[in-house]
Amino acid sequence: MRYQISGKHIDVGESLTNHVKTEIGDVAVKYAERPTEAHITFSKDAHEFRCESTIHLSTGLTVAAEGKSTEIYDSFGKCSEKIEKQLRRYKRRLKDHHKDRPTPVEVMEASSYILAREDDTDVSEPESLQPVIIAEMETKIQSLSVGEAVMQMELADEPVVVFRNEGHKRLSVVYKRKDGNIGWIDPTNLE
Repeated sequence: MRYQISGKHIDVGESLTNHVKTEIGDVAVKYAERPTEAHITFSKDAHEFRCESTIHLSTGLTVAAEGKSTEIYDSFGKCSEKIEKQLRRYKRRLKDHHKDRPTPVEVMEASSYILAREDDTDVSEPESLQPVIIAEMETKIQSLSVGEAVMQMELADEPVVVFRNEGHKRLSVVYKRKDGNIGWIDPTNLE
């Protein structure tokens, strides 16, 4: 597995790097089939250290978690615990997913935009309803079953996942509802 361990405005020493490689490697190999790469980023926000990690699995799925603490090792520990909990929860499905899918998840390219937030202090009516685009990026939309999309949403700790439904090859959406359930939007009459 490839590791990318970095710090934003802090120095990540060799001791922490070795600790991260050992812990993440053990967790990933124990619960997931062939993890390919891990990105771990440490940063400091006021008095807290933040550890953000993303692990890419060979099947194309991604696991993400974040941990915060006043100690850098403890922030990584909390992050690692979240990853282990997510992977343990889906261990059987991840292994079955690997058997059912011998090739990685197919992806299609799409554009992703970040829109400027409306200023709350300005109570006048906007001149135009066109949003202001402040960033444009490339993103990938995965081709998944509904169950895999729900698993991906929970593994990556995202509130919503847009995916290409393998059943009918059209775009669908799964999302976390306020009541704790999961919603699924499946357009049927698109041409």
